[in-house]
Amino acid sequence: MTDVPMASDNLMMVYSDFRESNNFVEGVSHKIRRQIDDLERVSGAVTSSLTVDGVPVDSYLTRFAWDEARYPTMSPLKETVDGIHGQVAKIEDDLKVRVSEYNNIRSQLNTINRKQTGSLAVRDLSNLVKPEDIITSENLTTLLAIVPKYSQKDWLSSYETLTNYVVPRSSKKLYEDNEYALYTVTLFSRVADNFRTSAREKGFQIRDFEYSPESHESRKQELEKLIDDQESLRSSLLQWCYTSYGEVFSSWMHFCAVRVFTESILRYGLPPSFLACVLAPSVKSEKKVRSILEGLSDSTNSGYWKTEDDGVGMAGLVAGDADAHPYVSFTINLV
Repeated sequence: MTDVPMASDNLMMVYSDFRESNNFVEGVSHKIRRQIDDLERVSGAVTSSLTVDGVPVDSYLTRFAWDEARYPTMSPLKETVDGIHGQVAKIEDDLKVRVSEYNNIRSQLNTINRKQTGSLAVRDLSNLVKPEDIITSENLTTLLAIVPKYSQKDWLSSYETLTNYVVPRSSKKLYEDNEYALYTVTLFSRVADNFRTSAREKGFQIRDFEYSPESHESRKQELEKLIDDQESLRSSLLQWCYTSYGEVFSSWMHFCAVRVFTESILRYGLPPSFLACVLAPSVKSEKKVRSILEGLSDSTNSGYWKTEDDGVGMAGLVAGDADAHPYVSFTINLV
């Protein structure tokens, strides 16, 4: 890494905020990435490769160069760090608003789908009832009864006697699910309330229903609009997440560059003389790589930067890390 900010600051004051700020920026990065995975999963598509400034993440990381236009090197370090935190905070706020809007549409769709496919006790019945199933006249009306699946014999043997003026043999089964069966029954309108009361006492539910072709078409159009809106928001949110992920990841790497610079100065003093690099060893070789690095970093002061058994070493006082080494080191988790 080259051209890292060289402004004079109270480095200890800046460094004291690093852990919290780093966790925040890293957390927003992972949050956006998880949102991308969720959105891709909904569409059944394979997650596309993430990019930062038009290049793959790993390439951006290994070829990182300080962006002087975004973060002038003559600016105070605290101003740079606060600026990064503020930019990422705005993106996180925007993410919350966009995700909330998308989830609201999804919630509305889920509610409608439950009504379309749920139990007969709660679902929308308009798709199950045809105009010829309903009789409505000056004196007669047709009610819809929700009968427990294993009480159908009881219903058929008793519905004619639940009140007076029930049309004999008028009950017809329209639909059955795992729990209930949907029956019609025709009777005089003036005894409908009495029938409802008697049916409830027998464990049968009478659903309020008024067949309306206009209402059915309206609900159909509403569902289609919600589906279109959900896909539009999903596509828009996904594109925004791809762009924002690149912005946040870039901000995060600039923040990491400031960490490398600041801790190196705090450890080794001025003038700055250090090499920053990115290593990606396999799990099996990490111990060996660290051993080699410790050998390369060995000096008379190296012992001060090793974690003591009681946890009170120079590394612990400055870095606050249990995983301390005689060289500046921290891990970047990409997922």
